[in-house]
Amino acid sequence: MGFRVNSTVLNTLFNTWQTEYNIYAPKKFSGGGRFSDTDCVRYGKIETVDEIVFDKKSEYSFKEILTPISQTLFFFTEGETKEADAPSKKAVIFLRSCDLHALKRLDNMYLHNGPADYYYSRLRENIKIVLMGCDHSFENCFCVSMGTNRSTNYDMSIDLQADGTYLIDCKDTDWMQHFLMADCEQHEVAPSYVSENAVTVSVPENLTAEVASSKMWNEYDSRCINCGRCNFVCPTCTCFTMQDLFYSENGKAGERRRVWASCMVDGFTDVAGGGSYRQKNGQRMRFKVLHKVLDYTQRYGCPMCVGCGRCDDICPEYISFSNCVNRLQDAVREVSQND
Repeated sequence: MGFRVNSTVLNTLFNTWQTEYNIYAPKKFSGGGRFSDTDCVRYGKIETVDEIVFDKKSEYSFKEILTPISQTLFFFTEGETKEADAPSKKAVIFLRSCDLHALKRLDNMYLHNGPADYYYSRLRENIKIVLMGCDHSFENCFCVSMGTNRSTNYDMSIDLQADGTYLIDCKDTDWMQHFLMADCEQHEVAPSYVSENAVTVSVPENLTAEVASSKMWNEYDSRCINCGRCNFVCPTCTCFTMQDLFYSENGKAGERRRVWASCMVDGFTDVAGGGSYRQKNGQRMRFKVLHKVLDYTQRYGCPMCVGCGRCDDICPEYISFSNCVNRLQDAVREVSQND
């Protein structure tokens, strides 16, 4: 059932939520951009609907809510360990369609890729999703090509209208009672979505791992500076490393943390004995691209990439992931001619 509501009604609902949930959505961080005099839009805790940024794409994804950049797993002393406490509240997360599809990719990696990850699952089972409609495509988005421009798997959807009201589609029965009790105008609602992007991407149907031998990867040896920003803003990258932090007062006590890692940075493929794989940046680019559109697809039936375009947005060297994927057809042709 759909409703047309104003901000007062929504903020009343938000107040109700906050007794049980933390609310996360894209919000503006003044002075939080890459330069001191620039702003940043990223996910943060909000209290009112007016804090939500609807007209811009968040520069960073929602994933740091479920997989924090640095997450303490447990504390240890000489003779015992203590599991880190879970968040005291559940979470309501506002997601665009591409990020909602990215959540499914995270579920596949953390819940269905062998034994379920305990620390992820205990957060995942305590979230509610509010879908943010997209009435236009943002720069570098290619969600239509990846089939992630629409989603129906949400608890509530929200679309900001030109007159400042909001169209709500509510599937949660408890939340729906709030709108009914507030005597909100019932309205036919379908979440808005984009049907066309300026950027289009085509993954070759005949793509195989043989394209790893293509010469196209060599150019990234000099173009890429292995900063890893593309991985850190990506909503579906899941790599992490483990760090043991020892307290200075007692070298036998400390905590173990799970910290984001990146396949594009130095040290990611270092192994015991001094070995290191994929030392060239082109090799790293090859691994990342083929993992996103080939390996993951073979395992789960869909590409890992959801077409949010954040990697293209943030790359300081203007390397385009979407362009790289579109070049794979030429790579397939190149490899076949060399056989």
